Amino acid sequence: MHFQDGVKSAIQSIMSHKIRSSLTLTGIVIGVLAVVTMFSSIYALKELINRNMEGMGWNFSLVITPGYNMPERSSVSSAGSFRRSTQSIPSLNYDDYLAIKEQLSYKSMYGIIESSGLFNIGNKARTVRLRATDTEFLRNKTYNIGKGRYFNEYENENAMAVAVLGYHFAEEYFPGKDPIDEYLQLGEHRFRIVGVLSSDALATNNGMNFNTWERKEDLKAVYVPLRYGARYFGTGGTLHQIYLQASSQEGYRALKREARQLLLSRHNMYPNFTFMDVGDFLLTITQEVEKFMKKWNITLIAIASISLIVGGIGLFSTLLISIQERMSEIGIRKSIGATETDIFFYFIFEALALAFWGAITGVMLSWILITAIANAIKFPLYMPYQGVAIGVGFSLLVGFLSGLYPALKAASIDPIQAIYYRE
Repeated sequence: MHFQDGVKSAIQSIMSHKIRSSLTLTGIVIGVLAVVTMFSSIYALKELINRNMEGMGWNFSLVITPGYNMPERSSVSSAGSFRRSTQSIPSLNYDDYLAIKEQLSYKSMYGIIESSGLFNIGNKARTVRLRATDTEFLRNKTYNIGKGRYFNEYENENAMAVAVLGYHFAEEYFPGKDPIDEYLQLGEHRFRIVGVLSSDALATNNGMNFNTWERKEDLKAVYVPLRYGARYFGTGGTLHQIYLQASSQEGYRALKREARQLLLSRHNMYPNFTFMDVGDFLLTITQEVEKFMKKWNITLIAIASISLIVGGIGLFSTLLISIQERMSEIGIRKSIGATETDIFFYFIFEALALAFWGAITGVMLSWILITAIANAIKFPLYMPYQGVAIGVGFSLLVGFLSGLYPALKAASIDPIQAIYYRE
């Protein structure tokens, strides 16, 4: 028997019973629709988590802060002399920041010096968070410019008194105004405003914001060049944080090791600094999320498979009925030379054609549903190729298994009994 003849016969049988075939495929269509849609939702959630982690600058990152880690052994004779010796070792400072910036390879880097200043408005004085940092901090955290610009490298190198306002600060203290090129007095510091940040991009893009409170506080702050803070904030050039981000997990390990070695060499081998392994922590979270996603995928597939199995039962029943209806056809085919293998493949092809038709219909409906949901929630959803492959593959498997017994039964029918068969 030719493959083409088998497919043609299967299609003719399906088209001659359109309503029955459509009802038979309902379970398969629903099962494939469920599998593809669920895979799409899980994939979208995973992408959302990864995108927001990257948008917040958390992935493959570490933070260096001032602080002394007591070594296990010390050659210092007394605690008093030990304290005196460490006092002569400078803490994490702007020169350390420059050394790291010039000598290490990284994806992103910035320093932070925290301070505050009194802002007089009317008869009240408000304490405002004042943060000296690089524009890399703002870009890394996806704090975009709404008006004006970031301060530039020239302004940072020359410790110029320029400032970028957080979105919420500008909304509260300059409502309905354009503060660009105005001057802002914060305590003893007077800054020329060069830019205003826009609202939180992660929140406005329907993102899953993991740290809403902190990001809201960031947008209430005022940002000035890092070198200005190191020179005029009265910290002796001490930085509160140095943030480093590597391009990959392997690069993260190497970057941490190189940064530690560099700082030890600059601090006379005293580890008066601390590493916060944000990258390790987030890597653990990501791995746990991926494990949960895999388990959830298995659960969803098991649930969706019930519909496919129900569709397979319907397909099994339809093929058994089809044997009774086509008994005379089976007898005639065998009488003119068709073998049992030919009859077997006629029915298997019909079962596979029905299953494939149901799978394609389910994929098309899932694409329509995913597109509608994406437009409704204004968040991109994608057709998951893995879900499509599993849905179509499992549908064909169900079709084959459902058609196996009816095909074997049809192939074993005696041609004489089939020709003279009467219901």
